[in-house]
This record gives sequence, structure tokens and C-alpha cells, in this order.
Amino acid sequence: MVPNPLDGEAPTPYLLGGTVETTRNPTIMALLPIIVAPDPRLKVKTEPVEAVDDDVRKLMDDMLETMYDAPGIGLAAPQVGDSRSVIVVDVSRDKEDRQPIRMANPELAWESEEEGVHEEGCLSLPDQFAEVVRPEQVRVRYLDENNEPQEIEADGILATCVQHEMDHLKGTLFVDHISSLKRNMILRKLAKIKKQSQKKSA
Repeated sequence: MVPNPLDGEAPTPYLLGGTVETTRNPTIMALLPIIVAPDPRLKVKTEPVEAVDDDVRKLMDDMLETMYDAPGIGLAAPQVGDSRSVIVVDVSRDKEDRQPIRMANPELAWESEEEGVHEEGCLSLPDQFAEVVRPEQVRVRYLDENNEPQEIEADGILATCVQHEMDHLKGTLFVDHISSLKRNMILRKLAKIKKQSQKKSA
């Protein structure tokens, strides 16, 4: 089975040099530090935004810059220490033809009974992967970067990615969908790596 990591490492590297070409004009972006599990900030439930204003748009753009740089195909606000209900995704895997989707307050309007299995990864759980079962198709409502209500239907890897990122807004990680035994093994491994890293930097 070919891995389909989600907000974790993407098969095709994304290389950026300080700007991102988007559907709007190129904008100077900032790389945000990504929180690595285990960390209580990843278990916090987010709050909806009242409106997508310049501040929220800046968050969306910075999240995209951070996601592409990682590289990844999805990122949620809690992963960069922000408690607003914002996610960004781009499953195009083509740095020459990026197709970013910026979502505020995403919510599932419908999900299929048919389920699919994808191997998921996460920028907040580096180098850790597991197969997760999710609905194969979903319909999602959200506010876009222009504060306009939108609705998209997604299937396959896009549906999986959107659901994965929306989970972050509820304080849920992809490892919460697997057995407690495997989940605890992954989290203990990450905790050990974090502890060793902190000792080296001390």
C-alpha cells in the first residue's frame, strides 16, 4: 500500500522562498512553530471565528507557508498554538500548480456510509503513521478567505485530509482513532524524543 500521509510528510517536497503564490497576490508569509505531541495544546477544542478578517487571513496564509515548508498537505490552527477554528489543505502535491483551500469554521454537512482506509501521518506526530478508517466522501461547509460561505464535496485523500484537520479543531489526533496500545506506543516514543531534544538544547 502506498502511504498517503496527511498533514505529515508529503511525497513531493514543497520548496518556498518566503512568498507563496496563491489565488491572490503574492504575500510575505511567516513560518510558525509546529507543536509536537504529546502536548496539552493539541487537545484543546477551538472557538469559531466571528468573521474572516485580515487577522484570520494572515493566520491562514502563515499556516499555508508553514505547511508547504514542512512539507505537508494539511494544517490546523491548534498545531501552531492558535485556538481559532481554521484549517488549510492542499493535496495537489504539485508546487507548480498549488490548489490551497483555506477554511474557517468548517463543519460536516454530510458523510458517506462508505468508508475508506488511508495511512495517515501528522506534522505534530513526526514520522509516525497508522491506518485510519474514515468516511470516503464528505460535504463540508465553511467560510473562505474572503468571508464568503462555501460548500465543497470531497472524496478520497481530500476527504480524508479535511476530516483529519477538522479533528484537530476538536482536540482529536489521528492516533485517537487507532488502538490504545499502538497509540500509547507512539506517544511514549514521541515523549522520549522530545525529552532527549530538550536535554540537548539545555
